[in-house]
Amino acid sequence: MCGRYDLHEPAARIADAIQARLLLDDWQAHYNITPGRVIPVARPGEEGDGADRLLAPAWWGFRPKWAREDAPAPINARAEKVATSAYFRDAFRRHRCLVPANGWYEWQQTPSGKHPYYFTRADGELLMFAGLWTDAEDVDAGGRCAIITESARGEAKAVHPRMPVVLDRDSWEAWLDPGLTERDAIRGAIRHLDADALTASPVSRRVNRPDEDDAGLLEPTDDSDADG
Repeated sequence: MCGRYDLHEPAARIADAIQARLLLDDWQAHYNITPGRVIPVARPGEEGDGADRLLAPAWWGFRPKWAREDAPAPINARAEKVATSAYFRDAFRRHRCLVPANGWYEWQQTPSGKHPYYFTRADGELLMFAGLWTDAEDVDAGGRCAIITESARGEAKAVHPRMPVVLDRDSWEAWLDPGLTERDAIRGAIRHLDADALTASPVSRRVNRPDEDDAGLLEPTDDSDADG
């Protein structure tokens, strides 16, 4: 799954990286982003033109517009079912987005309890998770989103069975292309970031607490010191 991540890149730099118009106030660095809050997402512009894209706010918790107010608002969508699930299939066809991140956290079950690990690119470059978004009138952000997850690959398999779908740089444009609506065409046009490009390290258990939000959370630590 993907239930915690960090994004400390300035909003203007993110927008420049994806050649998007900035539609949110400057993003303050956050190192422990939790579900149920407003996050930046990159999505196609209002014109429906693949060349027009926005970096806009969205509430992390997806609920299609047709769903009741008390319907679930999942933060993740499984890649294996996203194209066929009644909850997500329309968004998969027409409302795909990118969720920028510097890294994310997963927890490994051990005999002494769960230890958090931080995953990021070894070269320090920005990550882009594959996501879905929908218009929403019940949140101030004006939209809702979910991060797509898949079976863990590479080093991640030793920590947790699931991970976010991280897209290769050459796939960003295709993922945001509103002209791609068929499942096979979409999946044929995108590629994962090579699992070897990712690195992982144990970090402090302070990340378990949502109110902890500082750069020290990213510092590697021995498992024995993971309580922080």
